[in-house]
Amino acid sequence: MTLTLDPTCASLIDFIDRHHPEQIAFLKALVQVPSDNPPGDCQPHGEAARARLEALGLTVETHPVPADALTAVGMQSAVNLIVRHTFGQDGPKIALNAHGDVVPPGQGWTHDPYGGDIVTPPEGAAMVGRGVAVSKSDFATYTWALLALIDAESRGMPLNGAVELHFTYDEETGGEVGPKWLLDQGLTQPDYAIAAGFAYGITSAHNGCLHLEVEVIGKQAHAAMPHTGIDALEGATHVLQALYAYRRQLAGQRSRVPGIDCATLNVGLIHGGINTNVVPDRVTMRIDRRMIPEEAGFDAEGELRRIIQDAVEAAPGIEVTITRVLLAEPLLELPAAAPLIAALKARATQIMNVDVPVHGAPLYTDARHYAAKGVPTVLYGAGPRTLMEARGHNTDENLRLEDLRKATCVVALTLADLMG
Repeated sequence: MTLTLDPTCASLIDFIDRHHPEQIAFLKALVQVPSDNPPGDCQPHGEAARARLEALGLTVETHPVPADALTAVGMQSAVNLIVRHTFGQDGPKIALNAHGDVVPPGQGWTHDPYGGDIVTPPEGAAMVGRGVAVSKSDFATYTWALLALIDAESRGMPLNGAVELHFTYDEETGGEVGPKWLLDQGLTQPDYAIAAGFAYGITSAHNGCLHLEVEVIGKQAHAAMPHTGIDALEGATHVLQALYAYRRQLAGQRSRVPGIDCATLNVGLIHGGINTNVVPDRVTMRIDRRMIPEEAGFDAEGELRRIIQDAVEAAPGIEVTITRVLLAEPLLELPAAAPLIAALKARATQIMNVDVPVHGAPLYTDARHYAAKGVPTVLYGAGPRTLMEARGHNTDENLRLEDLRKATCVVALTLADLMG
């Protein structure tokens, strides 16, 4: 790598380059331990990660999640890991968070989803496996960035501040028993947070998400005498018509954040009825409502409830129950994030040798929990330009190993700048 760097920064990159094979082996080992969520039996992966981290000479705190908290989010087991290293007392404390839980692999893979196979496409060597990009990769990114800083400190680099690695296991269920639990328990109080992300863009904001389950209740009757019942499906059509009209309205509600389009609504699941010859007595549907960053603090749930309740008033005899399944607030770019964003952008543009934009993302992540506590937070890590490129949440999920190395350099140099 030919870059104009002062000797101490060059030593960080040299350390990462020399230890890149070990970093790859570390990531491969993590991919080989399943941590599908659902079903959410993730403690074995946490224990494996702890053992690997301790073998590197790091001190690891383990914080098992209580059973009642796990039950509330539909998980079986999870343990949160924290690695802390203090370089000096006067600088910022920076948390680096990645999640080890992954979506189940599904069918259609051409490689073992838990194999960590390395392939060599024209774009360069890549590892294939479930979670290799989202986001076990950043277990490796953040660990080797910290190791490089520890090595540089031992060689005389003046650093002031602290770095914490937060490795958690419930991003796929919302982050309630991961980052939020760590923050609520008072186990961490960082000044900045960097969460798992992509190497070619800095995500400073993202959408929120609301999931509602709507049960439309009628009264069953014989299909030969439908007038003796109350047709729940007919009532559900009133609700659906109102929802789709609202969706068209949301399409005009556009965000000013680059990378984010507009607020959205989707009805993703419907089931109901008893049999073909029976008037349906109930229909259940699941609704996904995405909120743009500008809707932070807006009562999107209240608005949806009003729309649904108004719709069923046109269907006499129909009752409806509405249950919140998930509420994830949008991630906002806090003003105090400016030094973090500036440092990341400068180093990422330098190392990646392309302009690395600051943008928003239409998905949602558990990084929002840091921002909700007032912690300036962005997403940056080893991922590729797009989820489609990495086949995240798809078959043959993959990560370019050169992107892993470069992103590690970016994170290490950024931390050095912030703590220098």
